[in-house]
Amino acid sequence: MTSSDPRTSRRSILKAGMVLTGAMAAPAVIRGTAEAQEKVLYVNTWGGGWTAAEEEAYYKPFTAETGIRIRTVVPVSFAKLKAQVQSGVYEWDCSCFNASELIVGDREGLVEKIDWSVVRRENIYPNGGIYKDIGITTLVLNTNLAYRKDKFPNGGPTSWADYWDAKKFPQKRAMYDRSFTTLSFALLADGVPTDKLYPLDIDRAFRKLDEIKPHIKAWYTQGNQMVQLIKDGEVDMIPFWGSRAPELIKAGVPLELVWSGVENKPAVWCVAKGTPRAKLAWQFIDFCARPDRLAVFCERLSYGPINPKALEFMKPETIASMPTSAKNLAVSYFPDEEWLADRLPALKDRFSQWLAS
Repeated sequence: MTSSDPRTSRRSILKAGMVLTGAMAAPAVIRGTAEAQEKVLYVNTWGGGWTAAEEEAYYKPFTAETGIRIRTVVPVSFAKLKAQVQSGVYEWDCSCFNASELIVGDREGLVEKIDWSVVRRENIYPNGGIYKDIGITTLVLNTNLAYRKDKFPNGGPTSWADYWDAKKFPQKRAMYDRSFTTLSFALLADGVPTDKLYPLDIDRAFRKLDEIKPHIKAWYTQGNQMVQLIKDGEVDMIPFWGSRAPELIKAGVPLELVWSGVENKPAVWCVAKGTPRAKLAWQFIDFCARPDRLAVFCERLSYGPINPKALEFMKPETIASMPTSAKNLAVSYFPDEEWLADRLPALKDRFSQWLAS
């Protein structure tokens, strides 16, 4: 076991709070129980490279094995989950959320309990794979600071403090329109250590955000926007989802990921409350949790699988570049999901007001 093997730091991940969060088709509305008998499942996904990886790792082999066809609905949306459960009209059956959103969803009665008549426990990593009996955790998502190397001939930023230093680095910036992530980056830029981030000092974070706001050229909400901004050279540095880096680098974009101050968030599969296709959805999630299928997905996007059995199907160089490698974990942080869940709506509202001011 090498120092970069995620198994060496599994306990530290769990201690940090990891108990939880991904064939393009037009959205379809699911009505009534009759359709539930059809061999079609609607999956809420992020689009782009994420969906392409799911197509390879999950959709095609799942259909080949079960005969159940997959249709996708983009993008991942907690608001849509709430709307469709309240209306009883479903556009999708299952999705992959971050834990704080899922906690809120559970409190509001928006998600199903795990159907253990379908989900096989042997596929689930016992130390963190089951989240509150409402979701299945499969992998860790990471948001890095990233920059275009061709725009920084003398070396790029190496920290969030550098990102905030508009005098030293006057290049064009974009920022992620997600309240708790951006507030955390602001506090890191202000000198707060990763292990002291939570509970967030919200007022301090907003004061720090005031400093950088005039220098932000674009605020993105979706992965495709993020990719386009850096790919087209509209911005030179940006908070970037680690999963999207391989596709850009392969396409010739000189992208560099910074691992200092990375936000890690485990992804959690869940099923929308009341969907007539719940059993099909849990059957699909059970398939996604299989170590061999999870390995294909993580190989494609360099995410860290929760289940260490998946590492047996992965290349050593991929394991070393994952957010769960010992080296990368040492400079990252996990949000306090329970703390966030209690404050998420208020944080979103204040952040939206700040953006509009």
